[in-house]
Amino acid sequence: MSANTTARTARRRTLRVAAAALTAAAALSLTACSGSDTTGKPADQTDTGVAAGSGGAGSSESGGAGSSGSGGAGSSTGAQGSDAKGSSGAKAGTTAGAAGRQTGGANAAGGGGAGSGVERCHSSGLKAAFATGEDAAPDPNAGGSTTTSVVLTNKGSRTCKIGGFPGVDLKSENGGERWSLARSSAKPGSITLGPGDSTDFTINVAMTKEDKGFYQPAWADITPPNETKSITIKWPWGTLVDQRSATHPATFVNPIG
Repeated sequence: MSANTTARTARRRTLRVAAAALTAAAALSLTACSGSDTTGKPADQTDTGVAAGSGGAGSSESGGAGSSGSGGAGSSTGAQGSDAKGSSGAKAGTTAGAAGRQTGGANAAGGGGAGSGVERCHSSGLKAAFATGEDAAPDPNAGGSTTTSVVLTNKGSRTCKIGGFPGVDLKSENGGERWSLARSSAKPGSITLGPGDSTDFTINVAMTKEDKGFYQPAWADITPPNETKSITIKWPWGTLVDQRSATHPATFVNPIG
C-alpha cells in the first residue's frame, strides 16, 4: 500500500471516530435534557403542594407562624382561600367568646351576691313561734303521729339565708327533764329570708291521752342551723308518748323549708 493511500485511510478513521464522538455527545445531551424535564415535573407538583397545603409551613417561616399562634397559622389556605368567611368566622367566634365571658362574669357576680354576699340567719335576728292556727294544731286523736309547725321569721333589717336541720330540745316545767329530738331522713334545703319574711319546719309528734308512759313538755328550745344560741318558746300542746330512749321515736324534727 502506498503512503498516500495509508494517509487517506487514517483520515477517514479519524473522521469516523470524531463523528461517533459527536453523536455520543448529542445523545448524552438529549438524555440530560430528558432527565431535567423528568425532575422538573415533581418540582412542579411540590410547588403546587406548597401553595395548597402551606408546604412553606414546613420551613422556618411555618415554625414562626406556629409559635406565634397555631389558630392563625394552622391553615393558611383556609384563611387566604376563604378570607371573608374565615375572617367573619373568627370575629364571630371572638365576639361570642367575649359575650360568654361577660355573661359568666355577670352570673358570677350575681351568684356572689345571692350566695357568699348573704350571711346565714343568726339566732339574734330570728323570731320563733309555734303555728297555732286551727289547721296547724296537731290532732290529739291521730293514731301514731301527727305534726306541728314552728315558724321562723327574720326580724332583722338585712336579708339572711337559712337551711338545714334546727335543733329542738323539749324540756319540762322545771327544766329537769329534757328531750333532744332526733332528725328525720329528709334531705335539707335552704331559703333566703328578706326582712319580715318567714319560713317553717315541722315536728312529727306522737301524742297521747294516757296517764302512763307520757312526757309533758313545757318549753321548746329552738336552735337555728349552725347556731349555738337557742330561742325558747312555750309548748302549746298536750302530752307526748315518752320515747326519749327509743331507737326510732315517732317524735322527730324535719328540715327547714
